[in-house]
Amino acid sequence: MKVVTDANFESDVLQASKPVLVDFWAEWCGPCRALTPILEEVASSNGDKVTFAKLNIDENPLTPSKYGVMSIPTLILYKNGQVAATKMGLMSKSELNAFVESNS
Repeated sequence: MKVVTDANFESDVLQASKPVLVDFWAEWCGPCRALTPILEEVASSNGDKVTFAKLNIDENPLTPSKYGVMSIPTLILYKNGQVAATKMGLMSKSELNAFVESNS
């Protein structure tokens, strides 16, 4: 799982050669913490076609506001530097797999 920040977002996400799924999260967010192991499982089976990344909204406030992140967890899939899909809230492994499969 890649950690992205306001500083490296453009190079690591927007200029990436393959799709990047960014998890906007915070330490104090219970659903965010619950989503982490699910994300790691899905990343282990889909990491060849999608890069999985996490961005802490408390430490990096510029990027979430730029992309209109109002609640967390929010997952945004970026393809070719553009937002391809967005999903909010806690998901099951099957829901997350379906989201990645249908948008990557």
